[in-house]
Amino acid sequence: MSFNRKQQKQIRHMRLRRRVAGTAERPRMSICVTNKHMYVQFIDDAAGRTLASASTLKGIKANLDGAKTLGAAAADAAKAKGISLVVVDRGGNPYTGRIAAIVESAVENGIKISLKPANEESSAQEAE
Repeated sequence: MSFNRKQQKQIRHMRLRRRVAGTAERPRMSICVTNKHMYVQFIDDAAGRTLASASTLKGIKANLDGAKTLGAAAADAAKAKGISLVVVDRGGNPYTGRIAAIVESAVENGIKISLKPANEESSAQEAE
């Protein structure tokens, strides 16, 4: 089977989303990067709601410096809503460049990243 790049990215994203889910205590930090803009949303998948968001639509360029600025803005928006622990959804993109800059900038500004997916944490709690 032959897939184009867009389909390959969708397949990677669905593979990632099987393991990554957001809750009210630990929302999913969804990152979308395009050629023109970048978007960050903090999503509670259990309720199906976006809790906080930030984007480059208001004058921030979609380059590496803009990614650092967006990460800081996203962290401020999350902290204003009481979010401190998140799980990262990179959207099928590799963890390099602008994606890494957004996450690292958010971490520098006070957001903690959960390394375990939600389904592993819940199964670990049930085992105890």
